Amino acid sequence: MNHLKMIGFGVAALLLGSSAASAKTLVYCSEGSPENFTPALNTTGTSFDAARPVFDQLVEFDRGATTLKPGLAESWIVSPDGMTITFKLRKGVKFGAIRDFKPTRDFNADDVLFSFGRQYDEKNPYYKVSGGKYDYYSDMDMPKLVKSIEKKDDYTIVMTLSEPNVAILANLAMDFATIQSAEYADNLMKKGKPEQFDQVPVGTGPFTFSSYQKDAVIRFKANKDYWGGKPPIDDLVFAITPDPTARLSKLKTGECQVSTFPRPADLPEMQKDPDLTVMSQPGLNIGYLAFNAQKPPFDKKEVRQALSMAIDKPSIIKDVYLGAGQAAKNLIPPTMWAYNDKVVDYPFDPEKAKALLKTAGVTTPLDIDLWYMPVQRPYNPDAKRIAEMMQSDLAKIGVNAKLVTYEWGEYRKRLQNGEATAALFGWTGDNGDPDNFFFFLGCPGGKPAASNVGKWCNTEFDARLDKAKQITDQAERTKLYGEMQVIEHDDEPVLNIAHSVVYQPMRKNVVDYKMSPLGRNQFDGVDLK
Repeated sequence: MNHLKMIGFGVAALLLGSSAASAKTLVYCSEGSPENFTPALNTTGTSFDAARPVFDQLVEFDRGATTLKPGLAESWIVSPDGMTITFKLRKGVKFGAIRDFKPTRDFNADDVLFSFGRQYDEKNPYYKVSGGKYDYYSDMDMPKLVKSIEKKDDYTIVMTLSEPNVAILANLAMDFATIQSAEYADNLMKKGKPEQFDQVPVGTGPFTFSSYQKDAVIRFKANKDYWGGKPPIDDLVFAITPDPTARLSKLKTGECQVSTFPRPADLPEMQKDPDLTVMSQPGLNIGYLAFNAQKPPFDKKEVRQALSMAIDKPSIIKDVYLGAGQAAKNLIPPTMWAYNDKVVDYPFDPEKAKALLKTAGVTTPLDIDLWYMPVQRPYNPDAKRIAEMMQSDLAKIGVNAKLVTYEWGEYRKRLQNGEATAALFGWTGDNGDPDNFFFFLGCPGGKPAASNVGKWCNTEFDARLDKAKQITDQAERTKLYGEMQVIEHDDEPVLNIAHSVVYQPMRKNVVDYKMSPLGRNQFDGVDLK
């Protein structure tokens, strides 16, 4: 049976099989499968979106914004020196129940200690479960920053820092800081099934997890006991549909009410459809080509600069983004407050590229691998097409690029392991602070961050990155980030390609969906009319 038809059949069967004729079911056509349902273990929006319905953080972002609001912590106090944060936790918050587990107590400080402790405490029984890699926690330099997390009573947590950090509260609103159930973890450990913890999630969020049919459908039910109030919809379904053409078809026929990542070429058709609404906003994102600075000859900046000048970026913007993106010369988009517009982008100049390769001592033909994502991302609508255009451009300067791809989860894992020579990748900001872009080129403790897929380290860049986290004066932070953009441009660890416009298509009967500048898909306040 055709895989896409089988997925559609599964969703249709779920809709027809609703136990109550009046139940509201919202189906979201997502682009890929989650690696698991524990955000602390993951680094991509695909997995975060799939887990987000179930969970909360201490601090949260307003839906559709970058402003902060109380989450599981109803309030917090930052000490005058910025070294401690005291969180007062909400009382009476219920964990959602699943088929094999019924919570016996409310959320409290023990759940906070467990959720963070798993990521840094080797004595935590879950520290090594499911591989024990907490890339976000490490890449955000949390092991160095967080000196201690202590429980003062059941509803008071004190976090002590090793140094002030202006982005810490926004960082704690990110998905890696999700709070999970310590009681559920203990229950599974006693049963000898700890791995289930990351595959069948239990949280305090607006929905409870029902089931997951791998690579097909994820089902959630509204959490009637949600501390923020029961969601307007009764059932939430993620119909996993990697093919954008299939997503469009399902949206037009009503098999899904909200979809993601439309192809730019399909936008005119969607915008003319009287049954659809297409929202849009400038993306807080960057699509780029990363060069592996630890693999010769890309350990020489002249080689990285040469390849950047050999690639016809204007043609990529015109032919692939189709007006839905703007050429990028910096990591951060021009909508961010620290943008350095004085940076001058590398020109498209194949002859100068050849000369730079010769200066760097590179003889041609040169064989390299060029990796491309197998799925659409908000910052890259068609990675394969972009890779093919780059391959053609590079051939003209004597660089033979072999195109390589893997399944999306495998692609990310291999990139983080440093296997690629050059690879298409990108980023959507998590919290609206410039630090959240620059950190992914950082080397905390002298070691490339997992998100630093080009494995580039620069001590001048890192020194400014660390300093900018510790000062509150925005003008001084702007100066430091401006200098970092110059360093990144001169060393060219990545070819910045584009900042895309993000489009969100949905059926006209969807009410109060809010696009997030952080690329989040959230459904807790969404209704159907």
